[in-house]
Amino acid sequence: MDEKIAQLADLVNQGGGLVVFSGAGMSTESGIPDYRSPGGIWSRHQPVLYPEFLNSTEARIDYWRFYEEWYPGFTKAHPNQGHLALGRLWEAGLLTAVITQNVDGLHQAGGVPSRAVVELHGNVFNTHCLDCGRHHEPTADVLDRFRRGRKDPSCPTCGGRLKPGTISFGQDLNLRDLELARHLCGEAKPLVVVGSSLAVNPAADLPRYTLRRNGELVIINRDITHLDPKARLILRRPAGQALAALADAMIKD
Repeated sequence: MDEKIAQLADLVNQGGGLVVFSGAGMSTESGIPDYRSPGGIWSRHQPVLYPEFLNSTEARIDYWRFYEEWYPGFTKAHPNQGHLALGRLWEAGLLTAVITQNVDGLHQAGGVPSRAVVELHGNVFNTHCLDCGRHHEPTADVLDRFRRGRKDPSCPTCGGRLKPGTISFGQDLNLRDLELARHLCGEAKPLVVVGSSLAVNPAADLPRYTLRRNGELVIINRDITHLDPKARLILRRPAGQALAALADAMIKD
């Protein structure tokens, strides 16, 4: 076993309260591109801000055009070895929760139950009505209607505005999810950040709740983050590889 994985396994064993915080680097290994990177989808689509989405039919049409291109990649993605490793750690009673900035549902597909996953930025597969709040349907069904009519798809219950359950630029995070994530980070022993640049607030500030409670912070990421100086352990390697090695070290099948 590699030395850093052994150190991480010791931290998890000693702490007894592993929480994982995942970002885009966790999903790129499943073939989902980081849309912020050069050549990403935002180089072809100007982001629609949430106030624009609320107030402009044309902005909502632009938003659904973007989803038309973005959504199929999620339907083709499968959990990678990192997602499956977290599922194994959960099954073994070694994982408390996953907090994620990703919207792809791959943590759940990898074996971590929905009740233990906090999706800070929502989920791409579900759409709901912003006006009546009663109507929910699969995003795929809304996209089918959009492709047929090329018009702003409206709620079949009240005629209101339909929006996928992902957080847009300028939209507040769900307060209940944010508070739960803060609580989990405060109690984490340790908190392992995986595949996140820790550059997008308020999610990027969550590890500070661990540090304020004198919890241990571990960072698994290819690039430097602003919290590296505060981390007990840093692993510069692919997310899936590191998590799979951790699960192998801690679970004797």
